[in-house]
Amino acid sequence: MEEHESKEIKKHAAKHHKRHREENIVTKPVAALMVLAILVVLFNQVQINSISKMLEHGISTKTSSSGTPLLAGEKDLSSINIDELKTTGHTVAAVFPVENIKTPDDAMAIMFPTGTPDYGEELGVSYDDPVSSLSVLARMYRGLKDEVQKNNPEAWHRFMSLASKPVGISCEYCCGVGPVGIDKNGNSACGCQHNPALLTVALYLTAYTDYTDGEILREVMRWKTLFFPKKMIELGMTVAGGDTSALDNLPGMVGGC
Repeated sequence: MEEHESKEIKKHAAKHHKRHREENIVTKPVAALMVLAILVVLFNQVQINSISKMLEHGISTKTSSSGTPLLAGEKDLSSINIDELKTTGHTVAAVFPVENIKTPDDAMAIMFPTGTPDYGEELGVSYDDPVSSLSVLARMYRGLKDEVQKNNPEAWHRFMSLASKPVGISCEYCCGVGPVGIDKNGNSACGCQHNPALLTVALYLTAYTDYTDGEILREVMRWKTLFFPKKMIELGMTVAGGDTSALDNLPGMVGGC
């Protein structure tokens, strides 16, 4: 009897020890990382939902406050002189019909893209999923850079000429690098995701499409608006001479640095 009870006690103790070890697998640092990861996902989702709701409101009529049809930022870009663009604000004014912007809804209707661009399927990106697209585009730049330098030096030279100008192909709103996002060798001037993502858009369109410089800049500005909603819409409103006080609810940045 005593022997049987001793075996039961040892068996119970062994189970308790095993369960205790399993519980200890989730240590405090691991738990903290799990919580942080969940918070990041939730934060990005809130940002995306916020933008989606604003876009539904701002794009539903497809007209400006003055009744002028808005064609998702379409503008004749044939007469753009790239050499005259000295700031991101100049670029916004050059590639978007800012004369139609009277309200924040106008600015969002014109500057926020939706759907999938014509190159989106090949790259695996969509305007409607800016966070995932940001990650895809950011990872692509280094390999794309090496490929274009080696196989298409003419396109590389054109890209360098465009991206080295202060036209806004950069992550200036998250890292403060200014409107130029590359160094003299074409390397990303910042280690965040936003900068190489925007460089990828510019380089890919330069090397593998027949987009003009103006069309490339418009695409970069569209993605930049998705990545930095508040700053870019505020810039569009400022260029148009509008009131920026209603922009507080826009998220400052989508995706992590």
